[in-house]
Amino acid sequence: MRKDPVKAALDYHSFPVAGKISVVPIKATDTQEDLALCYTPGVAEPVKEIAKDHAAAYRYTSKGNLIGVITNGTAILGLGNLGALASKPVMEGKGVLFKLLADIDVFDIEIDCEDIQGFVDTVIRIAPTFGGINLEDIKAPECFIIEEALRKQLKIPVFHDDQHGTAIVVAAGLLNALDLQNKDIREARIVFAGAGAAGVATAKLLMELGAQPENVLMVDRVGVIHQERRDLNEYKKAFAVSTTKRSLMDALVNADVFIGLSGPDVLTPDMLKSMAKKPVVFALSNPVPEIMPNLAREIRSDIIIATGRSDFPNQVNNALCFPYIFRGALDVRASCINETMKLAAVHALKDLAREPVPQEMLIAYKHKQLEFGPEYILPMLLDKRLKSHVAEAVAKAAIVSGAANVKCSAISHD
Repeated sequence: MRKDPVKAALDYHSFPVAGKISVVPIKATDTQEDLALCYTPGVAEPVKEIAKDHAAAYRYTSKGNLIGVITNGTAILGLGNLGALASKPVMEGKGVLFKLLADIDVFDIEIDCEDIQGFVDTVIRIAPTFGGINLEDIKAPECFIIEEALRKQLKIPVFHDDQHGTAIVVAAGLLNALDLQNKDIREARIVFAGAGAAGVATAKLLMELGAQPENVLMVDRVGVIHQERRDLNEYKKAFAVSTTKRSLMDALVNADVFIGLSGPDVLTPDMLKSMAKKPVVFALSNPVPEIMPNLAREIRSDIIIATGRSDFPNQVNNALCFPYIFRGALDVRASCINETMKLAAVHALKDLAREPVPQEMLIAYKHKQLEFGPEYILPMLLDKRLKSHVAEAVAKAAIVSGAANVKCSAISHD
């Protein structure tokens, strides 16, 4: 009998011990001499070195391989504002992925504060502990303000994964899908359902890659974001266009691309039928997408469709990029994660999907054959090549763009 999924999830987090992560020592602790070096009196020596030169912390402590995964729990997955403590299982899970995929250590920090300035001040005060900050599950528009403030005041990478992680993976997959459909991003008509953190960041990145502002329509709960609306915050206002289209149905007529970052079943069969020939659909609502892939393919045999789910081809998963972006940034002690580094990650992901798939990947995913095409536009999550391809591309981009503080990667990704 199949185990109840709710009970299975709760048991997984409860047994044999509570939670998913722990802190373990990485130096010898077997003798009195070991302990004297680990703590007093030996610990005084690196303390004095760091006091003289803060950069010495990267040599004598875990700072250079430690990320703070930080939230206030105001936008937990698809569950909404359930508070800081309720977000802890998600943040611990993020820690598992960082360690598993990129060998990066994590402290998860849940800050019980919805005040923007209070949250920012708290992160700044604890930032010396970390080599980088991964912001997570913070609602819009506060997430934009918080990230911008921290980026300005800290000299370590600050990355809001819900924005930029989504944007990077979507962009990589979309470039490949458009190429397969013989379409050019500079001419593609793109419609977003959802204008929150992920939607705004993705639209910005696609425009950097060549999408034309006049060809991008953003649709929120009210409708199309157009210049006559008076209810727009500054982040949405940047995407307001002159158009007579008012609804998602209007927007999708002859559209080449649909990017759903909204909710279940938003994309109706009639909407899909109205799209241009060879449409590309990214239905990323989880766990129920804006349209199910099997239904979409019944309606449009010429479609390329991606979702956020692992049980369908073309999974758009932030874990394809965030561990490796931080891996590359930490390896060269980058002071930030800039646009050059994000674009490098996009192209590394895009290009990796076009390379021959190793036999070990076919076995892991139980495929007899897997190659670049309509059902393989992004690498798989367990592809071990991601670490070298993406991290090294990001590290090189950091060096070229002046964000790096050392000139070569400190860690091999073989």
